[in-house]
Amino acid sequence: MHGHSSHHIRPLEVHRGKLVLHGCGDFIDDYEGITGYEEYRDDLRPAHLATLEPDTGRLVALRIVPFRARRMRLWHAPPADTRWMSALLARITSGFRPPTGPSADGGITLRPEPGG
Repeated sequence: MHGHSSHHIRPLEVHRGKLVLHGCGDFIDDYEGITGYEEYRDDLRPAHLATLEPDTGRLVALRIVPFRARRMRLWHAPPADTRWMSALLARITSGFRPPTGPSADGGITLRPEPGG
């Protein structure tokens, strides 16, 4: 399931073995420059790359590649921003083991909790 609208990182969850994404927003949008919401880090854009079991569609792993939006372009997020995103996901996400990362290429990996 994929939800959209909010333009900042929202919780992820596993429901009956299936991935649920909330608040994915737009990957690139025209909200840049609107002030007053900096704590939400709407400049960070996660690319969600799910690995699913072919027969059942159950989630095996979720790889997140963080990007930073600036001047209507996406750039790989620096390591400090990736660590911030990983810590946020660890706090607000349910049904996953703690995230691993950032990896050498800047990604974050989440795996469902057993029985999730």
